[in-house]
Amino acid sequence: METLLNANFIELTAEAVAFLFIVGFIGGLVSGFIGSGGAFVLTPGMMSLGVPGTVAVASNMCHKFPKALVGAIKRFRYGQVDIKLGLVMAASAGVGVQIGIKIQKLILTAWGQAGSDLYVSLSFVAVLVVVGGIVLRDALTSSAADGDEGPGPLARRLAQWNLPPMITFKTAGVRVSLWLTVPVGLATGMLAATIAVGGFIGVPGMIYVLGASGLVASATELVIAFVMGLGGSVNWALQGMVDIRLVLIILGGSLLGVQLGAIGTTYVREHMIKVVMAAIMLIVAVSRALAVPKYLVKLDLMTLSEGTVAALDTISFAFMCLALLVGSVIILGSMWRAKRAEAAHA
Repeated sequence: METLLNANFIELTAEAVAFLFIVGFIGGLVSGFIGSGGAFVLTPGMMSLGVPGTVAVASNMCHKFPKALVGAIKRFRYGQVDIKLGLVMAASAGVGVQIGIKIQKLILTAWGQAGSDLYVSLSFVAVLVVVGGIVLRDALTSSAADGDEGPGPLARRLAQWNLPPMITFKTAGVRVSLWLTVPVGLATGMLAATIAVGGFIGVPGMIYVLGASGLVASATELVIAFVMGLGGSVNWALQGMVDIRLVLIILGGSLLGVQLGAIGTTYVREHMIKVVMAAIMLIVAVSRALAVPKYLVKLDLMTLSEGTVAALDTISFAFMCLALLVGSVIILGSMWRAKRAEAAHA
């Protein structure tokens, strides 16, 4: 099958391999902890090294499903995964993935790789700022309420909709109409195919629309990520967009990180999951926003000197590294404090 375009796979230096492994580890750590796949760290991380947006999205999606499977099994053993909810959500998410891939193809055909990179970056900025802001506000509210994580007002209102078929999800502790899961699943899949990140739509959707707890939503998202990742990887591979070298490097780091992150969920209060998600989202949003001018210059929509573009690239990369550092410090620090407190009360 002919590829969409002759994708330029980057040359991998020792430094690039080390960076990708670390990014993979922290992406896995974040994934196991908040269930979002960690792709909002991994995709920008690859793009910061010069990987084309579509290749970064495709390679990220390809590494995601084995990592998600490992994380889902780990958290299932802790009783946190609602398999029924995950499979129901995955059904509509799978459709969303195929729609998202078609949108990417149209953009590549019309505006080329620079247009696709701009689309991916702008999508990141918009979604990360909106969702990150909502999650941060909710995390601060739940922290002030001493961690009371009951369903929000929207979820309580929607739970009253008696629109058949009604489904009970025992582990999540909710009973909702099937039709409420469909738009959340579609949005999750479309976003996953567009920017390789579906979890920060899927997880908040399960929390704020369906009424699941943060702990169950973040664990169940790993089931959805496995199903989406498998189907999307096959489609992207047929387009010649998967760089297997990147897949193997980030997968190696991710498989280590995802297990540690999953263990971390057993030691921390639920609102910390939201704090981590929001902090990383907002910092990565800044990183991607700083990269936007470079793509506008390539499309002749903006004029900047080469020095200015290079400086913005460097600052963007620095914010990417800051996001990785902040995420890992918060997760590992929370785990260490919780473990110490547990030992003190033993």
